[in-house]
Amino acid sequence: MDELLDEILEEIKMQMEESIEHLERELIKVRTGKASPAMLSGLLVSYYGAKTPIQQVANIGTADSRTLTIQPFDKSAMGDIERAIFEANLGVTPMNDGEMIRINIPPLTEERRKQLAKQVAAEGENAKVSVRNARREAMDAIKKEVKDGYPEDAGKRKEDEVDGWVKGYYKKIEEVVANKTREVMSI
Repeated sequence: MDELLDEILEEIKMQMEESIEHLERELIKVRTGKASPAMLSGLLVSYYGAKTPIQQVANIGTADSRTLTIQPFDKSAMGDIERAIFEANLGVTPMNDGEMIRINIPPLTEERRKQLAKQVAAEGENAKVSVRNARREAMDAIKKEVKDGYPEDAGKRKEDEVDGWVKGYYKKIEEVVANKTREVMSI
């Protein structure tokens, strides 16, 4: 019984860890005024009729801190890549020189910085909700085990352990959000 509960709790702890990882992946996509190939991660290009990740149809790099370069493996995909960038509504304009596509990242306005900071805070809140949901699952599992004969005092210790995890993950989330907000707001 104890091993089963420990297994369930370990799985739930992994869910909490995945919440942090998901938050970090989402925040990489938030533009900070610096060119980063990660800005285009998740962008799908309609390549020969199939939605294909941009990394599979082009090589993405940075020419300098404000310029992304996209070198398609197949020159006929240039128009499709440009269209996908426009449709993604990233707030940037691709420039096609026939060989590669360049994207100049304009400096962020104060208003845009504030919008991005709100977006970062919202992503942080989503991560907290995910951790809270995992906590609820853990508490339900502990209560079920106590009902099925697991010692109450041991169940209480497990609940305290889970609450400790939640506090730790909340702190991590707040640190990640604070760092990204600082990055977004810095000029």
